[in-house]
Amino acid sequence: MTTLDTLYSFVNRWECDENDHLNVQYYFSRFEEADRQFQLMSGLSEALVGARRVRHVRYHNELRTGDLVTVRSCIAFDGPHMFTVVHEMYEAGNGTLAATAIDGYDPSASSAKTLRTRFKDYQCPMLEAAAPRGISASPAATRTGYDTLIQGGGKVCFRGTVLPRHLGADNRADDGFALSCFTDGVAHVWERTPMTYAYLTEHGLGRVAVEMKLTWASPLRAGDAVMVVSGLTGAGEKIFTMRHHLFEARTRRLSAVCDVVALAMDLTTRKTVPLPEGAQKEIARISLK
Repeated sequence: MTTLDTLYSFVNRWECDENDHLNVQYYFSRFEEADRQFQLMSGLSEALVGARRVRHVRYHNELRTGDLVTVRSCIAFDGPHMFTVVHEMYEAGNGTLAATAIDGYDPSASSAKTLRTRFKDYQCPMLEAAAPRGISASPAATRTGYDTLIQGGGKVCFRGTVLPRHLGADNRADDGFALSCFTDGVAHVWERTPMTYAYLTEHGLGRVAVEMKLTWASPLRAGDAVMVVSGLTGAGEKIFTMRHHLFEARTRRLSAVCDVVALAMDLTTRKTVPLPEGAQKEIARISLK
C-alpha cells in the first residue's frame, strides 16, 4: 500500500472568505492539482479509466490564513465507484484532517482485474471520513434543462465569462472556476431562506458548506459566457441542501452540477447552530420541484 504525497501548499490571506477561512473554490483547486500530480506519479490517465465522472468533497476542519496544507492520494478499490481515487487534505502543522475528496470513474467492468493489478502499489482502504454522508455518491443527472429548472423554482444567481486564467492544462475551465461561480452566487440563494444577510449579521453567523459533489456534463472554453441556476432541495434541523447548475449561456447547454450541504456557523464559537424556527418548512415550500 502506498499513499503518495501529492501537494504541499499554504493558505494565503486573499484566498479566505468573509468567514475568515479558506474559500471552498481553493479546496477544489488544490485537489485538482493534487490529482494532476497523482496521475503523473502513478501512471493513471483517462485512456485507462475514462473521464472523471464526479468529485465529492467533505470539509472536516477549517483551514485559515497561514496554515500549511498537504494532500495525500491513493486508489480505493473498495470505494463507492468502480474506480475511486481518494485525496486527504491535512493541516500539516498539527496533522488535522481538513478535507477529503473522492474522484469517481466508471471504467468497463472487464478491466477491473487489470486495473487492480496495474495500480496495486497505490491502493489503500476507503477512508471512512471521505465517504459520502449528506449527498449520494452517484453522479448528478445531467439532462436537466434551463427552462425546466426555472419552471420548477430555480433562479439565476450568477453570470460570468470563462477567461484564459480559468483554464486547466486541457484548455477547459477547471473545477476552481466552476466553484468560483457557485460561491459568488450562493449568497443570493441564502437570501431566499430565512437566513438572510441581515439575519446572519444580527446573530453573528456565517454561511458554510460541509459537503459538495461536482459533476461535469460538458466542457467550457475561454470566451464562453456562463450562468448559474440554483435552487434549494431540502432541510433538516441544522443543515439544508441546494443544487447549482452551470450553463453555457448562449446555447443554455448544461456544463456542471454541484450538490451542496450547507449550514450556519457561529463565528465566535465556530460551531454549527440550528436553523431558525420555521426554516425547514419555508425551505420545503420553495424547494426545486
